[in-house]
Amino acid sequence: MSTILHRRQPAPSRQPEAASPGPLPRGLAWLLLVGGVVGLAASFVLTVERFALAQDSSYTPTCSINPVLSCGSVMTTPQAAVFGFPNPLLGIAGFAMVAATGAALLAGGRLRGWYWAGLQAGVTFGVVFVHWLIGQSLYRIGALCPYCMAVWAVTIPIFWYVTMHNLHRLRPQSRALATLTRYHSVPVTLWFVVLVALIAARFWPYWSSLAAAG
Repeated sequence: MSTILHRRQPAPSRQPEAASPGPLPRGLAWLLLVGGVVGLAASFVLTVERFALAQDSSYTPTCSINPVLSCGSVMTTPQAAVFGFPNPLLGIAGFAMVAATGAALLAGGRLRGWYWAGLQAGVTFGVVFVHWLIGQSLYRIGALCPYCMAVWAVTIPIFWYVTMHNLHRLRPQSRALATLTRYHSVPVTLWFVVLVALIAARFWPYWSSLAAAG
């Protein structure tokens, strides 16, 4: 009588949790790293320019190009130091954390829920503050800072995709979220279209005068 030996099949290995569920599983990590580095660089240059202007009132920042694209006009306003120190210092701290988070995710790190909640709070503050500054630049100061605009350009998608990631963590089975995920780039694209339209409308007399002169 032959005996049949049944080898115990190993339990299926549990796949590690994806670093970032949602529309950009690995793309979110790259967005955080690249966006964080861009924001950090822009904030650092703004800080250097701000200190140079503080030491020499006749100094012309490198990003003062014309009457509209003029960092100098923005840096000397109260809005440039809302909390009593230059706003870019907030960017240096915040974007350094964002870039470090992206690097950690790319290295295979798994972040706990409390960390994602803290990051959500940070990017929400950032996007609200950025839009307040956009309103001040357009309708109170009447000038644009190119380095600030670089910060705006990375803050919006960082906020959007971090928010989507956290929604996926909390409601992974949501049908509405699945639909939003399928068209995840549409809202952020419209966001930028509206922003560009506001800038074009606000400074249309200047743009049209340049076109007429050309």
